[in-house]
Amino acid sequence: MKLTLTEFVSLDGVCQGPGSPEEDRSGGFTRGGWFVPHMDEAFIDQAAQWLRLADGLLLGRRTYEAFARDWPEITAEDDPFTGLMNSLPKYVATQTLSEGSWDPTTVLSGDVPARVAELKATPGKELQIHGSARLAGSLLAAGLIDELRLVVAPVVVGQGRHLFVDGGAPAGLQLVSATTTPGGLAILTYENSGDAAFSTYTGVADVA
Repeated sequence: MKLTLTEFVSLDGVCQGPGSPEEDRSGGFTRGGWFVPHMDEAFIDQAAQWLRLADGLLLGRRTYEAFARDWPEITAEDDPFTGLMNSLPKYVATQTLSEGSWDPTTVLSGDVPARVAELKATPGKELQIHGSARLAGSLLAAGLIDELRLVVAPVVVGQGRHLFVDGGAPAGLQLVSATTTPGGLAILTYENSGDAAFSTYTGVADVA
């Protein structure tokens, strides 16, 4: 399976609490819900297309517990996500949970990158990470994420957890698509291109 990451980020790189003020107040975060004002039908259509590619969801513990609390309560028949979110196999990376509460769930503990590599070797379309910034960072550092889908909202949040943290491992990425929505979201899709390259600018020839 192909391992993909879908992450909502602000212009200043915040990924915490995009969906509501109550979603994630850890660390004293008080500015949740910053993504919602910019959602529109174009984004919903794109996100639904991505989800239809999934043969499994891979989540960190914090994101898993929030999803397990909220998604089973959504009952709107015309919602394009609920049926798949609730029925797809879920894999939660955690050293603290022994079992899941959102069926079907498999707990991944111990050497999580090794367990994820085993999952990637199984047949299927995509194993999708949603949110789960800490997990995503560790798997990007391990070279396991094949594609990043960053949905950038036109807002500076000013506080909160970041997707890419100081001291994180470098990684090379190649932009494969860039689109915008009427609501102002920039949807940037990157493929993992291996190690990051570092060089020194010595003239126009370097840019060719």
